[in-house]
Amino acid sequence: MGLKDVGISIGDIARVGLLISKKVVTRSLADERAISPMMVSELVGRIHPNRIKARIVDTIQETHTTKTLRLMTHGDPFPPFRAGQFVSVVLCVDGVCTSRPYTISSPPTRAGALDITVREMSNGFVSHYLCKKASVGEHIELSGPAGTFYHEPIVHTDSLVFLAGGCGVTPFMSMIRHAADTRAPLHMHLIYGNRIPTDIIFHQELIDLVARMKNLSMDIVISEPPEGYKGLNGLLDARVIKELVGKVEGKTFFICGPHAMYSLCVDALQRLGVPERQVRKELSGPLPDITLMAGWPEVLTGHEEYTVRIDGSPKSFTVKSGEPLLNSMERNGFVIDSLCRSGECGVCRTRLVKGEVFMPPSVSLRRTDALFGYIHPCMAYPTGDLTIRP
Repeated sequence: MGLKDVGISIGDIARVGLLISKKVVTRSLADERAISPMMVSELVGRIHPNRIKARIVDTIQETHTTKTLRLMTHGDPFPPFRAGQFVSVVLCVDGVCTSRPYTISSPPTRAGALDITVREMSNGFVSHYLCKKASVGEHIELSGPAGTFYHEPIVHTDSLVFLAGGCGVTPFMSMIRHAADTRAPLHMHLIYGNRIPTDIIFHQELIDLVARMKNLSMDIVISEPPEGYKGLNGLLDARVIKELVGKVEGKTFFICGPHAMYSLCVDALQRLGVPERQVRKELSGPLPDITLMAGWPEVLTGHEEYTVRIDGSPKSFTVKSGEPLLNSMERNGFVIDSLCRSGECGVCRTRLVKGEVFMPPSVSLRRTDALFGYIHPCMAYPTGDLTIRP
């Protein structure tokens, strides 16, 4: 996708006044005296907006638990993105305002609409709404595209292995569709694990793509095969990956899926001797049961209740130790900016004035944040009473 796809031409950039005041000026970007921080900020904001107003124009039932929502904006096209990135859906459900990140499953080459594919989780809050209640014509708000889970030709090889589990296939679908549209010189091998055959998302389209793309291959692995199933079965462990991939040298591995599969694949690639620099991992939010994570305080069951106070305010609310602090804050009306909800981006960073929390090792906390007492509440679990400064 080029600048013209978002309504910006080279002439626009050369004539900054046209972008800012819609009046033609004679000075160009070559004259540094004509540039101000306001001009740069507005240009960047137009290409990469923080919030996008969109509406649902179509819904596609992919499986019995998964639905694709096709979105369009109210005027301007969607900003440019990389295949594999995500947007965060911002909405209010039953009086609770919150957000959830969903990978864009459509490719950047298909301007005009954007797809997100959502699987309904058993205890899901937002996923239940999007799969069961959201309808064509409904208006929703999105963040701008974000994330670093994409193929970067400068540093990655051109031989790619996609390790997907369940709805973790969505970023790979965007990458594969993009490669098909651009005829990219990549070799892609999708290894796609599911519990049962009817859980396979985009199944027929993937079969069709493999049939017409010489540089795409696919193996589907079922962990709980029904009686008489003749395809591959098992888990995406070192044995299965080695059998399907063969030599790992010169290949870049991408992992996206549920936590159990994620941990299994990371361990498998380490056993196979794949260097860390050749592995890309997409984080997928908190564990369904954080008490099972290594390092969790053994004395806590996840059901303890604590009090959270807002610094400088008389307001307080009750939280449970086994629930991310951000979820508790939103349910009690304290809404702060958030994006990845996986402890990586730092958008939700909050000052911990008093008390302690548990954060998994995967949380990307900057050294200065740790020094000055900041936490990522999307992946922070209270281990006692807290005082915070949002």
